[in-house]
Amino acid sequence: MWFSPKASGWAQAQLAEGFARRAGSPDGFEVVAPVLFRVDDDVEAAADALRPTVALYIGGMGAQGANYHLDVFARLGWHDVCVQVQDCYLRGDKRAAISAIPIELVEDVALIGPLAKIREDLARWRDTVVTTLAVKCGPEDLVGIRDLFD
Repeated sequence: MWFSPKASGWAQAQLAEGFARRAGSPDGFEVVAPVLFRVDDDVEAAADALRPTVALYIGGMGAQGANYHLDVFARLGWHDVCVQVQDCYLRGDKRAAISAIPIELVEDVALIGPLAKIREDLARWRDTVVTTLAVKCGPEDLVGIRDLFD
């Protein structure tokens, strides 16, 4: 569910290992990555709109020690943030959990900000194992998405 361009090498290695086990070929194999998308001239406001979702998945999904989503973010280098967010969720302090999500973490897994910034950020997604982005956004952002790919 969560992908970051900086995880592309790891994902490529996992795919290569899987294809090697089955003596298969990755030719024609699609890698679809869901990506949160939020257009806003204020990048911080765009991140604020997505922080509750990210915090919920890191801290509120699964059990302590058995949270796939937390594991993904920890593998991306956000282990300390993950521990803090999960601790806040376990104490019932969702507001603190949301506040603990840095903008850089949101930018790792989402496309946020003004369209010009998002257009630039898309470059790091193009050079990954991902073949298709499954954009997750509100209806207000659909026009912006269309404009990016026209």
